Amino acid sequence: MSDEQQSDDVAETPDKAPAKAPERDQPEGKESDKEGKEGKEGAEGKDKEEQDGKQDERALAAERFKEYTRAPFAEEQGEDGPTDLAAASRTRRATRMLFESGRDLTSVDRSFISSAHFGDIFLGTDTHPRLRSGPVPADELRRLRRVQVVPDGYVLLRSALRARRLLVLGAAPGTGRTSTALSLLDEVTADAPRDTDGDPAASPVRRVDPAGGVRQLAGQVGSGGEFPSGTGYLMELSLTRPGALPPDEMDLDELATALAGCESFAVLVVTVGSAAGPVLAGRYGMLCPPAPTKELLTTRLRERLEERVEEGAELAEGVDELLVRAEELVRREDVVEAVGLKDLRPAEAELLASLLARRLLGELSQGELLAGCRSLAVDQAQEWFAGVDRTLAAQARKGARDGEGGAERAGTAALFHPVAFRIALAVLGGASHSAVSSAAHLLTWELSVQCDPDHTPARPLFCDDPVADLALSRAELADGEVEVPGAGSVAARLIWYRGGALPSAVLDELWERHFPVRAPVVRWLRLLADDQRPQVWVRAAVAAGELLVRDFDHGFAELVRPLAEGTAHRRLFAATMMDQAAGHASHRKAVRKLVEDWSRSPTWTLRSTAAAALGYGNCADTTGDALDALARIGVRDDGAQSLRAAAAFNVVRLLALPDRAQAPRVLRRMAEWTQHKREAHQTLGLAAAIWLAETRVDKLLIDEPASALGERGDWPLALALADTRPELAMPIADLLWTALNTARSKDVAMDALEGMLRTAVRKDGTEWTSPGLAALLPALAAEETDRRRLDWLLRRMMNDPDDPFPDARARSLWWMAVNQRTRSGQEERSHG
Repeated sequence: MSDEQQSDDVAETPDKAPAKAPERDQPEGKESDKEGKEGKEGAEGKDKEEQDGKQDERALAAERFKEYTRAPFAEEQGEDGPTDLAAASRTRRATRMLFESGRDLTSVDRSFISSAHFGDIFLGTDTHPRLRSGPVPADELRRLRRVQVVPDGYVLLRSALRARRLLVLGAAPGTGRTSTALSLLDEVTADAPRDTDGDPAASPVRRVDPAGGVRQLAGQVGSGGEFPSGTGYLMELSLTRPGALPPDEMDLDELATALAGCESFAVLVVTVGSAAGPVLAGRYGMLCPPAPTKELLTTRLRERLEERVEEGAELAEGVDELLVRAEELVRREDVVEAVGLKDLRPAEAELLASLLARRLLGELSQGELLAGCRSLAVDQAQEWFAGVDRTLAAQARKGARDGEGGAERAGTAALFHPVAFRIALAVLGGASHSAVSSAAHLLTWELSVQCDPDHTPARPLFCDDPVADLALSRAELADGEVEVPGAGSVAARLIWYRGGALPSAVLDELWERHFPVRAPVVRWLRLLADDQRPQVWVRAAVAAGELLVRDFDHGFAELVRPLAEGTAHRRLFAATMMDQAAGHASHRKAVRKLVEDWSRSPTWTLRSTAAAALGYGNCADTTGDALDALARIGVRDDGAQSLRAAAAFNVVRLLALPDRAQAPRVLRRMAEWTQHKREAHQTLGLAAAIWLAETRVDKLLIDEPASALGERGDWPLALALADTRPELAMPIADLLWTALNTARSKDVAMDALEGMLRTAVRKDGTEWTSPGLAALLPALAAEETDRRRLDWLLRRMMNDPDDPFPDARARSLWWMAVNQRTRSGQEERSHG
């Protein structure tokens, strides 16, 4: 008898099974006992047709079993291929770090925070009108000289202004550009001859209303009255509104000539972007870098403390000692997390310095300090979204006056694009810049349609400006990699907010203060749910889960329930949303109740979504409850589509969770299923055993990047567990042995074993999973019949015409599995 025939006998005949086999030799119900009894009575008396029928039935059962070990989230007929779970796992792990998962949302109480003003923006609970035209107060200039922190390149800016008389200064709003401009004008006009009309305290610097434009200013400078000689002029040009045009080079030349004629200077402040590109690229244009955060904060804090001393406050310590304590305080982990911004703008440094000073003086508690720090990102998000509709309404009124009824619709998309980009960046932060920009354009369309549903909005083709996007949205680019299904990791330019607090602040502002925008955002998220790129759909699912926490009723009705009854991809999106919501203690109970109900639902799509959610490990009270629910899903056979593969796969996902006590429980339950009296439970346990052998660690959406399993991302889970936790090697081997010795699963199990053997060493000869195989194979080949099966499998691999297995590796695996003292001479000759 050939070795192949012997191996088949081991798999099919109960009386040749090893001694470690359970009392019920094979999980095939009573069929195996019946066959054994009939074999003893004499096989020659059997009818050949009946034998053929049983063989066909076994073949059909084996073929049907293969369906339970195929991709559980493969799309239904007519859809694309299965979801790339390995890429989804890595993307989800990176995305969850952007949100405060596992904690309830922290509200911001700013009732005790006073407003702060510095430069060109205000921060605080009160709103203040900005001075548009007139002399800059002398007190403001004196304070500016005392506390100004100049940015890098300030000397170059000053030299250019002195040489050309005119400077076009480009920067993002709130970065201190106006303060820098005022400081420059104050310095260059200090020694210039001025017509003060006999008032020595008159300010040499003026703000100029930009309504008249550059040409009007050129005609006014040096004319006396409000525009005397030796004056520095500050004008803030607004070029971001649709239809606004930058001044051309000839107008700037005319202004520079007029300034030179009366010993005056001017700085035109513009917002960086595509509209300001031509003027900044000209001879007068220069970019204004932001002031360094550390120096800015130290200066503001010293000023606050010195002001308190001047007010008569008694300090227990000197100002320098308090500054040292402030530096220690601002570096505390809770303060850094509460601030959540990589760099501070002048007004933010002003407010943070005030908070720190009050904390050091005992006027604020630590909790109040943290609440005030959180307000920085909240205020920034509020500033980004405030006034967009008012701007659109103003354009509509202007268009109506000018007889241009469609003018406002033409500019709607351009107006909404910066807002859409900030929302897309909050949802997809960490994805490639192209993915975020593409998603922003989709959202721009949805916002435009929502704003004016009776007309098709114009789709701007050249409104993107990467420099403006970064500056206006406090974002940064970095070289990195993205996951491409089927191709692995590829190089890309990734984009994030410059501050971990901004994504949550933007979502809060969007969802809790602007209710009408929810409808277009929901439509947009549904579009992202259909995107096959893990860098898009996974990030969108995690962000949607955060929105679900902010309004569960609305999120469930508009997103979770519709997606849970959709395609496989949408069901996985909904499951990811619910897991993210379950990370918040305030919503964990509701999510778990919902998932439990869905596991019993007559609708198979809801059961499928529940299975995916249970695999994350957060959507059931205990591991036992999760396994009970997965068993309900996996054994149910009501004529609907089988969910056994999804249930078995998510059972295996529970094995990869960081809780070390969980894996033994799951393995015990899998073993109990294989010994169950019902065939459906047996099949579920066998399918889970196959998934355990075949599934790579990186496909299991593990949250802990530093776990021992995380370092073995391309290992089969069975080998990774056997290597990192040797006490699990025997239970895993028992499960695989049962699958190898069961008629319906033996072929698939043999293929899975071959797949594990081929991972021992990489193609370049370096070690791969050899330590895991060394832990598992001795337990899997403990008996003679097991060794004969391994012998046959290794020789089949060596003789594979398409992918022959190297003889040396086969010998190494054989020696690894079989103790030297038990080797027979035939085995040694067979394997060299």
